[in-house]
Amino acid sequence: MVSTLIAQRIALGILLLIAVSILIFAGTQILPGDVAQSILGKSATPIALENLRKELGLNDPAYVRYFHWLSGTLQGDLGTALTSKLDIATSIQERLWNTLFLAFWAAAVAVPLAIILGLLAVRYRNGPIDKLISGFALASTSVPEFFIGYLLVYFFAVKFQIFPGISMVYEGMPFLDKMKAIALPCTTLTLGVLAHMMRMTRAAILNVMQSAYIETAELKGLTAFEIIRKHAFPNAIAPIINVIMLNLAYLVVGVVVIEVIFVYPGMGQYLVDHVAKRDVPVVQAVALIFATVYIFLNVVADVASILANPRLRHPK
Repeated sequence: MVSTLIAQRIALGILLLIAVSILIFAGTQILPGDVAQSILGKSATPIALENLRKELGLNDPAYVRYFHWLSGTLQGDLGTALTSKLDIATSIQERLWNTLFLAFWAAAVAVPLAIILGLLAVRYRNGPIDKLISGFALASTSVPEFFIGYLLVYFFAVKFQIFPGISMVYEGMPFLDKMKAIALPCTTLTLGVLAHMMRMTRAAILNVMQSAYIETAELKGLTAFEIIRKHAFPNAIAPIINVIMLNLAYLVVGVVVIEVIFVYPGMGQYLVDHVAKRDVPVVQAVALIFATVYIFLNVVADVASILANPRLRHPK
């Protein structure tokens, strides 16, 4: 039963990825304007435009171009950038690593902190600590990420000059210098996802605390902390894992605004630069990578939830 459910989730993820690839390709094709005209400029001759359209395959039917693009993508060929004439896969490698580096450290801070704050809020529910944590979560959720980013730049980069306002990283950069460079964007991302994970952890554990076996544990004389640690938290782990994986997916694909604010050389900045240049192959490649990461992490979340559910692991 468990293996069947996992296989269904994986198959659904693959079908969803195919559907998203169709939407990405269709979305870039229906954009107004002429790609050849935008590359060569308004002074281009009709002959030059026609030659470029043939070179790019723009005269082929849409379904032919889609299958050609999809087959190349499955073989690791993401195409060539129209503006720079560079291989997209090669250009993306370092930027993808930079984005994953930023997302990893944001997750490394946000996930344990969210679980700890959620547990503290449950332990001292309806008390001053719970109200303080909940108030912080509400304030963090209410403020847009770009505003948080600009506030951090103003105070920590401009006024106090503790961290750099422009988060530039490069290959061979010392690790401590990298950590200092990503401090502000990492903090912004952490504040963006921390509240959601913390509130979900609190709600999941409080829901479990209403169960009969929790009352039995209380009657046995266990302390509140022991009840939460040994009984409530393990049984609330499935929804917590789900929300954590969804927020990890957001950390990877939702960095576009943050990378633009801090001029961070990642996938988001790369995407925005080439959207402005109307470089369709780059936009398609980056959007497909983001979609793949998001769908993959959602599938992992579903599989983890299935494995964390004892009733599914032991159906009898």
